[in-house]
Amino acid sequence: MKKKTLVSLMALAGFSAPAVIAAPTQLFWGDTHLHTSYSGDAFAMGNETADPDTAYRFAKGQPVVHPFNRVRVQLNRPLDFLVVADHAEYMGLLQQVSEKSPLIKNTENGKNLIAVWDDKGSKAVYYDAAGSIVKGQPYMDLMSEAIRQPIWNRIIDAAESNNEPGKFTTFIGWEWSSMPGGANLHRIVFTDKGADVANTFLPYSSMQSNRPEDFWNWLQTTSESTGADFVAIPHNSNISNGLMFNKVDSDGHPISASYARTRMRWEPVAEITQIKGDSETHPSLSPDDNFADFETFEHVMTFGSDEEGEVDQVSNYARSGLKRGLEIEQKTGDNPFKFGMIGSTDSHTGLSTASEPNFWGKFGLDSIPENKDKETTPHAEGWSMSAAGMVAAWAEENTRASLFAAFKRKEVYATSGPRMQVRLFGGFDFDATDANSNDLAEIGYRKGVPMGGDLKQAPAGKAPTFLIQAVKDPEGANLDRVQVVKGWLDSEGNSHEQVFNVALSDGRQDQGKGTRPVGNTVDLETGHFTNSIGDEELVTVWRDPDFDASQRAFYYVRVLQIPTARHTMLDAVALGKPHQEVKYPAVIQERGYSSPIWYTP
Repeated sequence: MKKKTLVSLMALAGFSAPAVIAAPTQLFWGDTHLHTSYSGDAFAMGNETADPDTAYRFAKGQPVVHPFNRVRVQLNRPLDFLVVADHAEYMGLLQQVSEKSPLIKNTENGKNLIAVWDDKGSKAVYYDAAGSIVKGQPYMDLMSEAIRQPIWNRIIDAAESNNEPGKFTTFIGWEWSSMPGGANLHRIVFTDKGADVANTFLPYSSMQSNRPEDFWNWLQTTSESTGADFVAIPHNSNISNGLMFNKVDSDGHPISASYARTRMRWEPVAEITQIKGDSETHPSLSPDDNFADFETFEHVMTFGSDEEGEVDQVSNYARSGLKRGLEIEQKTGDNPFKFGMIGSTDSHTGLSTASEPNFWGKFGLDSIPENKDKETTPHAEGWSMSAAGMVAAWAEENTRASLFAAFKRKEVYATSGPRMQVRLFGGFDFDATDANSNDLAEIGYRKGVPMGGDLKQAPAGKAPTFLIQAVKDPEGANLDRVQVVKGWLDSEGNSHEQVFNVALSDGRQDQGKGTRPVGNTVDLETGHFTNSIGDEELVTVWRDPDFDASQRAFYYVRVLQIPTARHTMLDAVALGKPHQEVKYPAVIQERGYSSPIWYTP
């Protein structure tokens, strides 16, 4: 079995830049975006029983009962950390309506929703409540502290009782689900603190404001008053309808340095891949990127309308957002989109599953093959959902403090599901021999900065060099290639991008667009593949051949697996129907995205 491909460099001249050796880091796997029965849409779409405690127990590897089909389910590889992120908007409301809670019965809108429940069921209650938010007329009598606090207490208690420092980490969090005009501006929020602090506030919701600026102000004032710190994660930007990485703020004013600093204070990372598709880039934005069209999902959440409308792709995708950040930084001195990359599921089943063969759908409803053709989100059905994603964190230990710090410094990365190990270090003093080291990480931290880091003015005559290691998921497919994605500003302040193949499996040489594909071993009758192609590990030191020391730039790594079966092909086979009938790819190339390293002259 092939172990390693090394890509040699031309000789690199120069002197070592000063560096600080970081503490040793380990790799931890998690999900920062999981919904349970306490989210109204989850409850209405087939998850009435998988609560936060169920979610944590499943993530820890314990068997649980599936909330829709009632079979026993279990992870063969537990997670290391988890954020239960139920919607702050009407959190736990459907449980209380179903239970006919006295707190709900004593409100006018509560009485009405109980009547709707008795007449039409849970889905009608959800659409009624969700519609009040979309119309800008939320039921404020259901927003009292007396109604919200007991549900929040349950979420806190589940996180605290399942937190096992050093073994399994829970973070107390929620989702701020802003959706102006159907645009997805949602943020996942979690804190580094425990119950003693989390009990002193209630989750901020879009019913209080759907403006990010107001949300950040709440984070600031709550942090000052309680001592809590927060990480907020923009998610699923591919359906933000051109707003997530916009050039203007909520009032239409050009983004200022103050806006940029505030945003980056609270939002150090962004979710790049999840069940509702991949948000790295789009074929129309990256026409020279052969792998840009991956799990593309463009269904805007236009509740109550049959029109999806036009989509501004530039503001919807991470790569163009990173490029826009460079442009804004050139003008204002601060970058509002200097974010790291993560993946997570956005599962509403209470079950964090991102593996194609073990994918339980977005909702309970689409967890079985027979229901894949049913609409689960506006204009989209179960077939269109992706089995994704996961977040990997390089941290000193599996604790709230250590993992939280990794998110803050952006030493995290995304995968579409596989647990591939990815290391990225940038500096000015790496050479080809570093790729052969038995202690690659020690060299990386000593001679450079890890993913999420910054490189300042290059020494005279030097170009950035990057020490890169990618190792396959030990239970998954071999690797096809490692790529470096570069974005930069020219002398006129215009942004550009280029994708470099820096390590190819099977001894292939880079020939640009003409590079020979790795091949495809997937059996379309069974979904099985073989690791007879690809490599287990790809390691290289790569030097930017087109570096201009005067130009702002970012670099991130994209790692591709060899082709494997998509969940839709497996379900089509299970149903005894040709996979072509589902109109989605039979095979995909799973991938990982590192957080970038930035160069600032």
